[in-house]
Amino acid sequence: MGKTKLAVLLATGLITSCVGAQNSVEATIKKAIEPRLGGAKIESIKETPYAGLYELRVAGDILYTDKKGEYLIIGHVYDAKTTRDLTRERIDDINKIKFSDLPLNDAIKQVKGDGKRVIAVFEDPNCGYCKRLRQTTLKNMDNVTIYTFMYNILSPDSFEKSKNIWCSPDRVKAWDDWMINNKPAAAAPASCESPNEKVLALGQKLHITGTPAIFFSDGSRIPGAVDQKTLEAKLAALKQ
Repeated sequence: MGKTKLAVLLATGLITSCVGAQNSVEATIKKAIEPRLGGAKIESIKETPYAGLYELRVAGDILYTDKKGEYLIIGHVYDAKTTRDLTRERIDDINKIKFSDLPLNDAIKQVKGDGKRVIAVFEDPNCGYCKRLRQTTLKNMDNVTIYTFMYNILSPDSFEKSKNIWCSPDRVKAWDDWMINNKPAAAAPASCESPNEKVLALGQKLHITGTPAIFFSDGSRIPGAVDQKTLEAKLAALKQ
């Protein structure tokens, strides 16, 4: 047998062995940890380059364990030298979306100024932080297109308010009237359909657990209400 052929066979055998070992570790971890997650599923398992830990992706979040699944670590890993939050960086990375895949027809579109900068915001009409975001940050911004997905997760009443706003003659005005001025929209006609259920399913798929959640053209997101300075800085960074 030629040396080249032998080397290929040996390499193939080594790769197969490594893959088999990795699959075995993943199976061990999944068997040990998944029953303890309250019904949540482990989406992926990845060995990390630090401390012999394995990264578990669960519902858009990251947990850690050892190769035998004997220990479960809930928290963030930091680089001690640079103070970088390595866990946060990974969470941000795995939760990136493709902005062009968002069903923008299911959102309220508001164009301010030239509208060149684009964001998508998931908000609940009963969310106090969402109202603060509207009354300060977004109200004062210019040259931005805002796609608002009414993501009803706080109460059954949220669905009714969102439908009334969606079915208004001027959705943008109706949304601002409610979120900024606390003026409710008129009751929706019985025949009017809203994308409430589709947006709810979308938000769950994107692992949005709280409102507001702001998405940017590069697929990244910021959870929670932010001030105008922070949002402007983020949008400016996207141009680089």
